[in-house]
Amino acid sequence: MQRSLFTYLDKNSLTLDLFEAYYSCRKNKRNKRNALAFELNFESELFKLSDELLQGIYQPSPSTAFIVTKPVKREIFAASFRDRVVHHYLINKLNPYFEKLFIKDSYACRENKGTHYGVSRVYGFIKNYPNKNNSYVLKLDIEGFFMHINKEILFKKLQGFINRFYKLDDKIFILELLHIIIFNNPVQDCLIKGSKLDWHGLPPNKSLFYSPRNCGLPIGNLTSQVFANFYMHEFDVFITKKLNIKNYGRYVDDFVLIHDDNNYLKQILPKIDDYLSCYLHLKLHPKKIYFQGLERGMKFLGVVIKSNRLYIGNRTKGNFHQAIYNYNQLILHNEPNKSDIQGFIATMNSYLGLLKHYNTFYLKKRLLFKISSNWYQWVHLDIKENKFNRIKSKQVKKIPVQFAR
Repeated sequence: MQRSLFTYLDKNSLTLDLFEAYYSCRKNKRNKRNALAFELNFESELFKLSDELLQGIYQPSPSTAFIVTKPVKREIFAASFRDRVVHHYLINKLNPYFEKLFIKDSYACRENKGTHYGVSRVYGFIKNYPNKNNSYVLKLDIEGFFMHINKEILFKKLQGFINRFYKLDDKIFILELLHIIIFNNPVQDCLIKGSKLDWHGLPPNKSLFYSPRNCGLPIGNLTSQVFANFYMHEFDVFITKKLNIKNYGRYVDDFVLIHDDNNYLKQILPKIDDYLSCYLHLKLHPKKIYFQGLERGMKFLGVVIKSNRLYIGNRTKGNFHQAIYNYNQLILHNEPNKSDIQGFIATMNSYLGLLKHYNTFYLKKRLLFKISSNWYQWVHLDIKENKFNRIKSKQVKKIPVQFAR
C-alpha cells in the first residue's frame, strides 16, 4: 500500500474488526511468547496496527521458520502475532463469501468441517454406494502443493472474485491488503528456530527456500489454508461438474473420486493432470496415485475406511505408542514437574479424542495399559469421559481395567 486508505475505510470499524480478530487469534495461543508480548499492551498495539493499515504503511514482520516432525516432517513459517491478527481480520471478512462459493466436500480449515467430517463423508460414500463389488476408488495427491501455488494466479482469481461478489465498501482496501500478504516473501529475513540441520532430509519441493519465483504459501498461516481452498475451488467444480464425479472429496491436496466404471477413472486421470498443469501450474504426485476396487476400502486422512468399519492408520497408532514410551521413560527415574504433567495430559487426551471417533476400543485398551503405573500418582483416567485429569493428592491409583467404549 503506497498511499493513505482513509478514503476507503472507516477507522472505528477497522479498529473494532481488529479487536475481534485479536480475540479469535489468541485462542489457544495465549501462552506463546509472541502472543504474551503483544498482550501486555494489546490495546495500544491494535490501535497502532489500525493506524498503519489506514495510512498504507503496514508491512509484515519477519517470519520464524522451523521444522516439525509429527505427524510428518514439514517446514513451518510462523508469522508474528500482529501479522496473524491481520490474517484473522482478512479471513473474517472473506470467509462468509467463500463459504457460499465452496462445495460441500472441500473439508480443510472450514467451520463445522475438518478431518473427522471428511472421513465421515467419504465413509458415507463407500457405505451407501450401490454395487460396491464392481466400483472403484481413485485417490490422488498433488506434489509439493503449498510450495507451488502460483501467487499471480491466486491473486488474479481473488481479484476477479472480490470484484464480482464482495459487496462491502472496503473492497479496494481488502484487495491491497491481499496483495501485501500474498506477495510477501516469508523467506526474506526469516528467523531460523532450531538448527539449519533440521532441514536435512526434507525434499526441496516441500520447502519455500526452493520454491519457484512468485510461488509458495507458508504452511502455518491461516491465510495460506483458506487461500489454498480458494485456489482449488475451480478444480473441485471441474471434477464434480465437468467430469461428473458425484462422490468426490478433497482435504487440501488429498482427494478421492469414486465411480462404478474403472475405465472412466483411467480415462479422466490425464484430464485431471492436464487441468492442474494448465490452469493451476500444479502436478499430481506420481507415487501417490491409488486405484483399486471399492470393496477393499482406502486410507484417507490417516484413517482406513472400509464399507462397514473405520480403522485408525498405522502412523497414528505408532505415534501414540511412541508418545507413551517417551513419557514412560521420562517418569522412570524422575518426578515429573508441572510442565511434564500438563504435557502428558494434553498429549494423551489429544490421542484419545482422536481415537473416540473410530472403531478403536481394543486398540485404546491395549495402548493405555502400556502407560507406566507411576503416572497414576499424578493423573487420573476419567472412565466415563475417556480423558486424563490431574489429581491433587499423590495417592497411587490403580491402572483402570475398564473404560467406556
